[in-house]
Amino acid sequence: MEKTGRMKEFRVRYERHADELKWLYMELYHGDEKAYEYFVGMLARMYAARPAALRRLDRERLADPRWYKRRELVGMLMYVSAFAGTLKGVRKKLDYVEDCGVNYLHLMPLLESPEGRSDGGYAVSDFRTVQPELGTMDDLAALAADCHKRGIAVCLDFVMNHTSEDHEWARRARAGEKEYQDRFFFYDNWDVPNEFEKTVPQVFPTTAPGNFSWCEEAGKVVMTTFYPYQWDLNYANPVVFNDMTENMLYLCNRGVDIVRLDATPYIWKELDTTCRNLPQVHTLVRMMRMVCEIVCPGTLLLGEIVMEPSKVVPYFGTVEKPECHLLYNVTTMASTWHTVATKDTRLLRHQLEQVFALPGEYTFLNYLRCHDDIGWGLDYDFLEGYGGEEVAHKKFLNDYLTGKWEGSPARGELYNDDPTLGDARLCGTTASLCGLESARYEKNGYKTDWALRYDLMLHAYMFTLSGIPVLYSGDEIGQENDYGYHDDPLRRDDSRWLHRGNLDWDKAALRHDPDTVEGRLFGGIRRLETLRAEHRAFDGEADVWLLDTGYDGVLGIGRYRDGEKLLAYFNFDYCERVVWTGEDAPMTDLFAGKVREDGALPIPPGGFLWLTRAFDADRPHSG
Repeated sequence: MEKTGRMKEFRVRYERHADELKWLYMELYHGDEKAYEYFVGMLARMYAARPAALRRLDRERLADPRWYKRRELVGMLMYVSAFAGTLKGVRKKLDYVEDCGVNYLHLMPLLESPEGRSDGGYAVSDFRTVQPELGTMDDLAALAADCHKRGIAVCLDFVMNHTSEDHEWARRARAGEKEYQDRFFFYDNWDVPNEFEKTVPQVFPTTAPGNFSWCEEAGKVVMTTFYPYQWDLNYANPVVFNDMTENMLYLCNRGVDIVRLDATPYIWKELDTTCRNLPQVHTLVRMMRMVCEIVCPGTLLLGEIVMEPSKVVPYFGTVEKPECHLLYNVTTMASTWHTVATKDTRLLRHQLEQVFALPGEYTFLNYLRCHDDIGWGLDYDFLEGYGGEEVAHKKFLNDYLTGKWEGSPARGELYNDDPTLGDARLCGTTASLCGLESARYEKNGYKTDWALRYDLMLHAYMFTLSGIPVLYSGDEIGQENDYGYHDDPLRRDDSRWLHRGNLDWDKAALRHDPDTVEGRLFGGIRRLETLRAEHRAFDGEADVWLLDTGYDGVLGIGRYRDGEKLLAYFNFDYCERVVWTGEDAPMTDLFAGKVREDGALPIPPGGFLWLTRAFDADRPHSG
């Protein structure tokens, strides 16, 4: 009887989407009824297999559709091995996660992938097996269950553009099985691949040039957009979409709450195009959104679209036909580090104007650092308006943030350096890029204070933006670059491991000692999180606007929600600045915990202000 009731719930959800889902599927796959019937049967099977605890969580979240938009939500991104060694180790450290104020835990790729040919776990050889040294699928499910008891949502990467060359499908394709070669892009010679190369950009022109590789065993050419050991999947084949969707749902049924769709714009390939952001990609993502709403409606889709804003926003879909629930605010991240280097907020203001103009229901993930490099995908047309020539400007940014620029306190390294095009990307932890590493090396107290203040200011700025703030594990205690990767033969050629070092638990143990660097930063970030959760001006639905500060080096952001106004100022510059609030009444300095009577307020270099004022909710406010 219980099973009958469950399947009724499935049928109700399916019927809600049936017309659109079938229409999109049939249009994409040329009316393949047999493939669609299998697809729907698979959805029913995966729904039936969904554990009762997760179905209850689905219903709770359906009753509270804003659950992931609340200002209390704070994320943390981590590698399981770097944080605690194994999935069981992470379970044992959940008290620390909670102590960090985190209730959204993003576990970096942990599925089985071949050692030395994994691209940090993004070359998956089995979508249903955890990398053995990290644990098992049962360990993942147990961790997710523990997280859910603590109110923590779990995010996991789903690498859907490609598989490892060691995946069963790839092994069978190499052995000559046509059915499995059709799941990838195989060509008898280089004629078609050479035509693709005329229009398709290279992802890693230095370390992995080209978009195709020769497969000796099959005697054919195979598409490998990222690395030769990552074989692109052919989503024009409905079997690929059906089976990959089932793999995704399998992970959801193990307790994954947020599915990060890796390299989303790349998943549809077509000759004579860039093979990026094609219309069919949006069809696939829209269908995946409907699949989740049918089978596991408490699950969110997070799109990884590392593109300019005009390419990113369409992946939200529309109000009537939504696609991703969440997207990365990637351009803001790059523009932020541009501002750190230049001490000039004009580009950042220009970029934020575009973000602030978007509908309030769009939810971004905001972050200072992540596992990846920083690419300089900036608005160079805008920069040229005040003398920023692209190649020279990229060189300055990289020179400053690697410490080569005279006087720069930053310490980072380049990734995929191409001196001709100036397309090198940047690696480094937040603390090291803010100057904490160089200051501590010099044992310079003044510089240490400055770096800590700057680091905290950047976190305050991140918490001021609408959306979900995400910490990179270690940033909460000011973890510095890990140069040990140079000695690892499997990692030394990938400088991204510079900021992927193991969490220093000895330093983490100092997090509550206010006399230590770790304690000062940890305490400051925790206070920011607490204040953000307490004040309604930080709501995602708040009105948000830019403030005129009078200085290119000072960013100002205003927020208003339900009778509370916030004025936030961030001094990226080297010297103290005085800002004028223009308010006709005293304001509360949230971080300092005191009332500021004077409208003219000084901000130290690398400092910030969060100022609030309460209004009658029915009374109009300025701004």
